[in-house]
Amino acid sequence: MAEYSFLIGIAIALILGVMSPGPSFLVVSKVAVDSSRAHGLMVVLGLGLGAGIITLLAVMGLYAVLQAVPWLYLVLKLAGAIYLCYLAFKIWRSADDSIGNDPQAQSNNSLWRSFLMGLFTQLSNPKTAIIIGGIIVAFLPPNPPAHSYTIIPVMAFVIDVSWYALVALALSTQRAQGVYLRFKARINKAASGFMVFMGLKIALSS
Repeated sequence: MAEYSFLIGIAIALILGVMSPGPSFLVVSKVAVDSSRAHGLMVVLGLGLGAGIITLLAVMGLYAVLQAVPWLYLVLKLAGAIYLCYLAFKIWRSADDSIGNDPQAQSNNSLWRSFLMGLFTQLSNPKTAIIIGGIIVAFLPPNPPAHSYTIIPVMAFVIDVSWYALVALALSTQRAQGVYLRFKARINKAASGFMVFMGLKIALSS
């Protein structure tokens, strides 16, 4: 088992990364308090799958590709910035809406949209690929043991889902929703502004 000890460093780095505030945390929080626990957890599953996909691509060499092909990274940055600004528009537009608990909002189709929102939010941030790629480069040994390329993406999925599930469960309580309802307009407008800021930061970063 000693040959797998490098996974500890990767796990710690991924945990610290996922706990840092960003678009993913904001989307989970917004959906969990504004819709339902089920919707929040579907977003969480989308984020987890996105993290697993990015990590799988990173261990397969996406990090090196993005470093070697600057225009591809630029395209991904612009696409990610546009998507985050789109989310910001949706959050701003819903600032004055009431919390939606109607049956239609709880439909399977709506749950599927929540899942896709989580997935696209994760995949839309090329910085995530660079950070995860950097972690992989820093900790992955030159000749990793068998199954490493399977274990690491699964580990990223579990870490993302575990953390954001705690966030969704905590913020989907009646108490949290009550506090949110009192300040909903202000919170949503501030959140949309933060999302635009993150999108512009991604687009303008070097």
